[in-house]
Amino acid sequence: MLMLFLTVAFVHFIALMSPGPDFFFVSQTAVSRSRKEAMMGVLGITCGVMVWAGVALLGLHLILEKMAWLHNIIMVGGGLYLCWMGYQMLRGALKKEAADAPAPKVELAAGGRSFLKGLMTNLANPKAIIYFGSVFSLFVSDSVGTPERWGIFVLIAVETLAWFTLVASLFALPAMRRGYQRLAKWIDGFAGVLFAGFGIHLIISR
Repeated sequence: MLMLFLTVAFVHFIALMSPGPDFFFVSQTAVSRSRKEAMMGVLGITCGVMVWAGVALLGLHLILEKMAWLHNIIMVGGGLYLCWMGYQMLRGALKKEAADAPAPKVELAAGGRSFLKGLMTNLANPKAIIYFGSVFSLFVSDSVGTPERWGIFVLIAVETLAWFTLVASLFALPAMRRGYQRLAKWIDGFAGVLFAGFGIHLIISR
């Protein structure tokens, strides 16, 4: 049983380290706004992971196999949301360029907005859908009992929270913030293209 937990922890850590929408959302929020706002986003992402992990432990792969239309709705809906996020970032980058200001001001998001964006970014994350719907489900066979399933659920939530807390703390460092102030429009533009690319890929690959 210990081997099961170690294997799940290792596989999930590798999945977390692979850059995707969650990583870019947390890092961009930390450098452009504040560590507090980034942590709100981290909590949202963690809640999203808990949703995916909970559904996967209940048999997500079986649901997606029997309800192909639901899989398509999730993929298209998630793709459209990521495209919208990309559009918002690109628009912000163009505004910074048009303003021709020497250094953009750091703006704080309204309370709770970063949490909601983090939650929606994770729920729309193509990597999360593929990972929890296939790879993660391989380790949760019918032989895994209820206590072990709860243990895996808690392990996934804590590991996710710890990793993205580290990411938020790193990118919120003063040196990272100063670098962002100099390259804000390019960083936002790159993040916008990346999010839009994730979204388009999710829609056409369903």
